[in-house]
Amino acid sequence: MSTVVMKNVSKSFGDNQVLKDVSLQANSGEIFGMLGPSGAGKTTIINILTRQLEADSGEVYVNVGSKEIGLMLAEDGLFPRLTCLDNLIIFEDIYKIKRSHTLEILEQVGLTKAMKTPAAKLSDGMRKRLVLARAVIHQPKILILDEPTSSLDPMTARGIHRLINKLRDNGSTIFLTTHNMEEATNLCNQVVMLHQGKIIERGSPKEICTKYNSVKTVMDLESVFIQLTRRD
Repeated sequence: MSTVVMKNVSKSFGDNQVLKDVSLQANSGEIFGMLGPSGAGKTTIINILTRQLEADSGEVYVNVGSKEIGLMLAEDGLFPRLTCLDNLIIFEDIYKIKRSHTLEILEQVGLTKAMKTPAAKLSDGMRKRLVLARAVIHQPKILILDEPTSSLDPMTARGIHRLINKLRDNGSTIFLTTHNMEEATNLCNQVVMLHQGKIIERGSPKEICTKYNSVKTVMDLESVFIQLTRRD
């Protein structure tokens, strides 16, 4: 079982409290979504989960080792002079991965034709796909994704969704942030809505929409968020 847990976590930078008593849990075989505008505290939560920051108070529990976690963060960390394939080959040695699997991952993210292209020459969307390939190449038990499909065309985004769902079906815990309400509705088992460092609502997208609106459409989730932030 791969689990991510935060209990009553708070974090401040000087006089600015960016997280206020945050509690959440993402379980094996679950896609857990975190929704919120820029500045809501999403990046701080990810940095605490990945041990780049320490919480001021509360408990944080991630029950797998660092080599069993896949990360797709805002800073891509690609080697610009290396090709797409060479960027991934580095991780073949670390994780004892077969070349055939690396080529399969490149195909799944739509980069087969670009495998010999240096990372510096990739478009923003292609760079994002390469970072995702690197994050999933070792079939991690916990996958942390920061807006995995932003700037991608719909067809490529659907391919990314299929890859995420496949990892979920194999028992991985997927923890993602997104501004895309349709993505959250289609992918996530559970979501939390984060505003000014506080969780203001949680549950499945369907449950939340039903709670606040009798018309259950994708856009309802966005409408709920607007209602909640205005109330707050």
